[in-house]
Amino acid sequence: MFLPIVVYGHPTLRKVSEDITMDYPELNKFIQDMFYTMDEADGVGLAAPQVGRNIRIFTVDANAFEEIDPDCKGFRKAFINAHILERWGDETNRNEGCLSIPGIHEDVRRKEHIRIAYMNEKGEQLEEEYSGIKAWIIQHEYDHLDGILFTDHLSALKKRLLKNKLNNISLGKFKAAYRVILPK
Repeated sequence: MFLPIVVYGHPTLRKVSEDITMDYPELNKFIQDMFYTMDEADGVGLAAPQVGRNIRIFTVDANAFEEIDPDCKGFRKAFINAHILERWGDETNRNEGCLSIPGIHEDVRRKEHIRIAYMNEKGEQLEEEYSGIKAWIIQHEYDHLDGILFTDHLSALKKRLLKNKLNNISLGKFKAAYRVILPK
């Protein structure tokens, strides 16, 4: 089932999400709905706050970057109760967009490597390291769990230049090819 995506200005996007237990109601269905929503909206990641739930879950699918980075082939997974333990290496500038901020894409600097602890869909506790595009996608989705949007990483000047566009999104003055929930 497609889950409507909350857009810029919605208070859910600014709240810090909480860990859950594996007996969270209909957890497997929710994760499958997140994957479906992400796919239908042409996203490479989706965090639970983007569909109105402040719980620490996000999904990723890096297959779209396979031609740039062959290591991305088949990288499709859910992260439950994710916590980044470490970030290191050079900062890389990459262009980012967000399903909750339709029509805006900007360059964002992020660390090249991360180490993350999380549970998979089977409830197994894992700790893994990721680099490059995988680390970039994970960091973007992880930020959502802490109430951070990619626009928060921009310079003060960039933020001022985007202010009207962001306000228009919160007012529903934008086009998206998927169902959304506007701020109240």
